[in-house]
Amino acid sequence: MLGASCYFYMAFVPIYILILGFTIVVDYFAGIFIENATGRRRKLYLVYSLIANIGTLCVFKYFNFLNENFSFLMQGFGLTNPIPYLSILLPIGLSFHTFQAMSYTIEVYRGKQKAERHFGLYALYVMFYPQLVAGPIERPQNLLQQFREKHHFDSSRVFDGLKMITWGLFKKLVIADRLGIYVDGAYNYYTHQSGMALILATIFFSFQVYCDFSAYSDIAIGSAKVMGFDLMTNFKRPIFARNTAEFWKRWHISLSTWFKDYLYFPLGGNRVGVPRMYLNLMIVFLISGLWHGANWTFVIWGAINGFYLVFALITKKIRERWWNLTGIDKKPVLNTAIQIVVTFTLIGFSRVFFRSENVGQAWTIIKKMFSFDGSIFNESATMIVYSFFAIAFLVMVEFRREFFSSRFTLSYHKVFWVRNAYYALLVILILVMGVYDGGQFIYFQF
Repeated sequence: MLGASCYFYMAFVPIYILILGFTIVVDYFAGIFIENATGRRRKLYLVYSLIANIGTLCVFKYFNFLNENFSFLMQGFGLTNPIPYLSILLPIGLSFHTFQAMSYTIEVYRGKQKAERHFGLYALYVMFYPQLVAGPIERPQNLLQQFREKHHFDSSRVFDGLKMITWGLFKKLVIADRLGIYVDGAYNYYTHQSGMALILATIFFSFQVYCDFSAYSDIAIGSAKVMGFDLMTNFKRPIFARNTAEFWKRWHISLSTWFKDYLYFPLGGNRVGVPRMYLNLMIVFLISGLWHGANWTFVIWGAINGFYLVFALITKKIRERWWNLTGIDKKPVLNTAIQIVVTFTLIGFSRVFFRSENVGQAWTIIKKMFSFDGSIFNESATMIVYSFFAIAFLVMVEFRREFFSSRFTLSYHKVFWVRNAYYALLVILILVMGVYDGGQFIYFQF
């Protein structure tokens, strides 16, 4: 598996395997040294490990971003920045396997994980190919011990894994990549688009990025399951979140819990005063935004989502009184529907910055969106109809899983032919409606 993982990673840029090799060697020995050391030396070894990982991430992902902002600052004083820019390609999935490696040394330092003495097993923990480039970001307690277990062939487990892969392929090829045609056309030529076309493109992008990323997670989890390994759940139907706090408990769960355990809680979490807790939330989301990309658009995206959480906490009592006065709280169906729509709208608005190439483009798109003018048809009507059909199919499936037991869905039907007809339908839809030149997964760039 380690050899297969190396081959998988080297299929992108072969030389970048050396970057992974460097961090693997550093963290392997750091874990052993941390476990054997006492006192301040344990923290020192942890710091060395974190510097190696974060330093590698900064060089390849953030050096030019920091250098560009430094140049802008120097220009304000009439000076020229002497530091050259680096002409380097960002290693695929660098942020993902860096965070997974960091979780190992932190857990060893906290005494929650024994240092792994088998170098091959530790290397496989970092490089396990199903989730190497886009997660889920695993913890050592879950994954390392599974590599020591003997896994026998289990047909039911294999079929379950293949079903997850099929559903992931459907979300990627039929929904995400098809929506991407409209989204790319609108955002790449935003100056020529109407306000309504940009609103529809932003709605489509919310579904696109969800289907694209959750599709990779489904394929990764399904691929691991075929071989007998269990990876953590990364998505829990976030399109049905009732508020922004709940959304982040359902979206990219492995990253959200990573920031909660390794940044939010060490900062004091909610055990500190209220103003400090608000500051902690903003810090976490600002860094989360920067984790996604070296661009001010991602920082602003993170700030907006942090603001949503802080504002919700500040206005909680006011909103509860308003629900009581209007009587909506006594109508659970209407109440839930309103909350879902509002949450989807707020998260979708923030994604204008997530999708835009720069801040200027984002502001222009937002201004045009609020003009509410023009037509939505910047592409063929047939393509838009296909897109709505794909979204409707996704919402129907996830609605049943959200509000009814998953055992009542067709994929778990007790009749064999009905159960398998559902997946046969998915395969047919993939073949008929799939877009096969949609490019790589969106989160590969992170």
